Amino acid sequence: MFQRIVTFFEQQSFGVSTYLANKFNMSTTKVRLFFIYASFLAVGFPILIYLLAAIVLDIRSYVKKIRLRVWDI
Repeated sequence: MFQRIVTFFEQQSFGVSTYLANKFNMSTTKVRLFFIYASFLAVGFPILIYLLAAIVLDIRSYVKKIRLRVWDI
């Protein structure tokens, strides 16, 4: 049951924790726990940072897809 919940959140997440973990050479779990604990301490402010990072990463992947299609012509 717990593994199904973890799998669901990993599939539905924006990939922010994975991106930051790879960038800083850390465990993904540690990054997720940081956002959870920081959200409790800072009254939800890190959630806004997480959503902003998700939007930026989504735009970056969209631009990369467009750039590849332009050069395929």
